[in-house]
Amino acid sequence: MEVGFIGLGKMGYPLAKKLLQAGVKVIAWDHNEKVVAQFQAAGGTGVDGPEKIAASLERKRAIWLMVPAGKAIDDILHTLTPTLDAGDIIIDGGNSFYKDSVRRAHKLVAKSIHFIDCGTSGGLSGAEEGACLMVGGENEAIMHCEKVFKILALENGYLHCGPAGSGHFVKMIHNGIEYGMMQAIGEGFDLMQHSRFDLDLKEIARLWSHGSVIRSWLMDLAGNALEKDPGMKSLQGVIQHSGEGKWAAQTALEFEIPAPVITHSLLARFTSLQSNSFGARMVAALRKEFGGHDIIKS
Repeated sequence: MEVGFIGLGKMGYPLAKKLLQAGVKVIAWDHNEKVVAQFQAAGGTGVDGPEKIAASLERKRAIWLMVPAGKAIDDILHTLTPTLDAGDIIIDGGNSFYKDSVRRAHKLVAKSIHFIDCGTSGGLSGAEEGACLMVGGENEAIMHCEKVFKILALENGYLHCGPAGSGHFVKMIHNGIEYGMMQAIGEGFDLMQHSRFDLDLKEIARLWSHGSVIRSWLMDLAGNALEKDPGMKSLQGVIQHSGEGKWAAQTALEFEIPAPVITHSLLARFTSLQSNSFGARMVAALRKEFGGHDIIKS
């Protein structure tokens, strides 16, 4: 099987490499020429422009996009679409807004080109060891690409959620829940940090990862972060947001569904731009642990 791949960043590169290791031929492009050369050295095929990927693939083509949400996706589609034929498939594996994915699917279907939106979760370790994939699109296109999804996902970590847009919708809600969980962890550790007891927060995180009701991968990562920096003194509590938590909160307002935890966790990120609490530093550290997100050092 062959796959085109656009975007060899911190998530894209390990995903593309995982396909290579499974015996899939991958033709890739990234604006960073050095990372393309690195990918070629790993056994992949590189090209020097996104418009050249289609010419290097046999029909029926499948091309995975792993680029930032928004204008970057539309720019790539503007360049890529004229090089494709009816029946070809584009997969957006990034964190796009689901309404944008619906719009793009409708625009491409007019050209008889399939569009699949794939919400990708699991962070950097998921990209390397097996991700959780939430997929939306036409059944015909998804069945054609199912081998790719099963290679990239953990066992039972891939689901066809529904029509175009549904994959990114489910991923948006997933990230909203993630915001709330991280915020609760940050606030809980902030309370313990300010207690009168001399608590070993790292050991408490380890304890809670063994049999407690709140055990989770995020709690494991909290323990990792505290082991590296027990007082969270090396970073500032500035918590950036990728957009999906904001979209989830906006969608709750649109649907008139109360989602106070998700909404508060989003507002806490805005507040973090003006404060430097221990809880905010914990959440910033968690984002660094699972997704390699940038932090601001003290």
